[in-house]
Amino acid sequence: MFKSIKKICLLVPVVMLASCWELDQEVLDGVTPEDVANSNNPVLIDVLKASAYSRIVGSWGGHNSIWSIHEVASDEMSIPQKGADWEDGGQWLRMHRHQWNPSEESFNNSWNYCYSAIGEINNLLVQYPDLPELGAELRVLRAFVYLWLIDTWGNVPIVDETTTGGNPTNNSRAEVFAFIENSILDNVALLPQVDSKTTMNYYSAHAVLAKLYLNAEVYIGTPRWADAEAAADVVIGGPYSLSSNFFSNFSTRNSGSTENIFTLPYDENNAGGFNLVQMTLHYSSQATYDLQEQPWNGYASLEEFYNGFDDDDVRKGSFLEGPQFASDGSRLIDISAEDDDPDGEPLTFTPEINMLAPNAFRQAGVRVGKYEFASGAGSSLSNDYPLIRLADIMLIKAEADLRSGGSEATDLVNQIRSRAGLAALGSVTLDDIYEERGKEMFAEASRRTDMIRFGKFNDPWWEKGSSEPFRALFPIPLPQINANPNLTQNPGY
Repeated sequence: MFKSIKKICLLVPVVMLASCWELDQEVLDGVTPEDVANSNNPVLIDVLKASAYSRIVGSWGGHNSIWSIHEVASDEMSIPQKGADWEDGGQWLRMHRHQWNPSEESFNNSWNYCYSAIGEINNLLVQYPDLPELGAELRVLRAFVYLWLIDTWGNVPIVDETTTGGNPTNNSRAEVFAFIENSILDNVALLPQVDSKTTMNYYSAHAVLAKLYLNAEVYIGTPRWADAEAAADVVIGGPYSLSSNFFSNFSTRNSGSTENIFTLPYDENNAGGFNLVQMTLHYSSQATYDLQEQPWNGYASLEEFYNGFDDDDVRKGSFLEGPQFASDGSRLIDISAEDDDPDGEPLTFTPEINMLAPNAFRQAGVRVGKYEFASGAGSSLSNDYPLIRLADIMLIKAEADLRSGGSEATDLVNQIRSRAGLAALGSVTLDDIYEERGKEMFAEASRRTDMIRFGKFNDPWWEKGSSEPFRALFPIPLPQINANPNLTQNPGY
């Protein structure tokens, strides 16, 4: 029979994590690992791995965690300070200006998000060691989390189900790279070749490999373009196709998308945490969507990034710009608008942000509109968040192909442009692919990684000067350093 909640205690050390936690999941009551191993009921396996996937859903789509640091550190978004609102100890100003320090709360939240997921995966692997398909899927899922870790911090501890002893030390970035690669290559053959959007499969595993190999030169100093292209080919040959409507991939009811490969199945009632509706919209936008709660008026896109979109590009609809209205069609009025705001009280999202701090206008900056905000939504959205999409994989193949002297890049990029309503290019350059990735992948936490790979992350942009090369890695969070003396801080911090 099933039971709703069970307390699980870690059997392996995980950095700066509590030893026990409560799992809001269905777990097996009175069923031994041997019973599970001898059962052909797939429901039992689904119940077992549900807790691991719930950790991945976790705080990805919320404020002040891993999505936030990747977005605000890039040239896509900022969180302007409006007087005392969004001052937040200066964290988001430092993030934008590349002046962050190891004490930032968002870094520690992001670290704990990743290692909490890894800890739950390791726990399951220890408890159920004799289920090959389950073990393979969990190890590939863990590799995906380590892809975020290698990208964000580089030199991080490898903690698996066999780890014993005290506080772990950092592994080198090359060691983490090899761990991710081997975890996938050793297990991918056991994964199902089906379109399972909310669990890892054969194709999503190859997508993780493609992402790893695309950034190999950054991670280990050796390019792996041919390997990135080969892994992308496997995914492109799978059961996926570009959705004819770009925005259908981000709608409230997007579970039927033909393009989304691996998604986080957020649900406002049962799996909350995707809070973008609160994070980006103006306070008064509550009346636009009849929201249950007032938004926070935070995240806005940079003017230069927004202006890079052609007016004919359907993806320019990823932003909310211009006069704003209530659901009944009446003009929204912000009676608290600043006296010197040239737009006055009528709420208007303008591409220009007058300043980053301390007195940004309340309505300045175009807002993130890529994900549908359902009428009557609560603070958490029910959109499935796409972590892996076919369009991304096609652009990975295009870039790897072009960098290795192939001939397929132009056709792949033009397929993406055609869906966006843009004219085909006669040929493409790396700059073209960089620009295309920016437009296609806006607000999907890929821009920082792309900027680093293309050598643009240290460049100056609005309200940011040139940054030091060591900023390409975030610092190991100070609470983790304090809790584990075996950790070594990244250079520069």
